[in-house]
Order: sequence, then structure tokens, then C-alpha cells
Amino acid sequence: MYHPATRQTGFTLIEVMIVVAVVALLAGIALPSYQEYVRRAHRAHAQATLVQAAQWMERAATVRGTYPLTNQIPADVLRVEGGRYHVVAASDGATYTLTAIPTAGQATDPCAAYRITETGRRSQETVGSLTPSLSEDACWNR
Repeated sequence: MYHPATRQTGFTLIEVMIVVAVVALLAGIALPSYQEYVRRAHRAHAQATLVQAAQWMERAATVRGTYPLTNQIPADVLRVEGGRYHVVAASDGATYTLTAIPTAGQATDPCAAYRITETGRRSQETVGSLTPSLSEDACWNR
């Protein structure tokens, strides 16, 4: 009795390996890009918090005549969305400095820490062993 050849359905091992290789290649390109996008978003949150805290300090100085001392600054003014930065304030009444220090997933950020002063001077700062490797323009305006 003769049986006609039955047609096999499904994928061959080679086809599956090609698909896996293509997915791995795409993931290798997309994942670092996505991680940098997330880092930039958290940098923007830190910068926005610094600017808002500086505005709060200026409004308080307008009302009081001097900047609030360090211990008079409410914690919610220094809270960064996402929690990847910790903002530290230093104020003696005549001047202030606000610094956003990277933590957690931002600990290896090439922009290091952000700083803003009462004069509006924006800069990057070395924190521990983390030194800024990007220019201030690249970090503050991106």
C-alpha cells in the first residue's frame, strides 16, 4: 500500500535559531538605548526638583529677607520623583547650594551630581568616586 508523502508543518531548528538571533540582536541594541532614555528622564526629574527648590528658596527669601536655613527647608521641597536622586541643601541665610546626588540606578550616571546656587549657577559635581564625564551643556540641556 502506497502512502503519499505527508507534508510536515512547523518550524525547523534553523528557522527558530535565526529568529532567536534576530531577537537577541534587536534586544542588544534596544536595551541600552532604553536604559539611557530612563537615565535621562531621571536626570530631568532631578533638574526640575533643583529648579523648583531654588524658586522656593527665592520666594522664601522675598518674604523673610534672608534664605531659610538648611534645617528650615521642608523635605517635600527636596523630594525627587522616581527616587533616583537625593537632594541636599546647604544654606546659611545669605547663600544656598542645592545638590542632587545620584542613588540606586543612577549611581553610575556620567553626569554625576547636579548643583545649583543662589546666583543661578548650574554645575556638575564629583560625588565620591563618581566624576562627571559629560560636559555641563550635555547634562543640563539634554
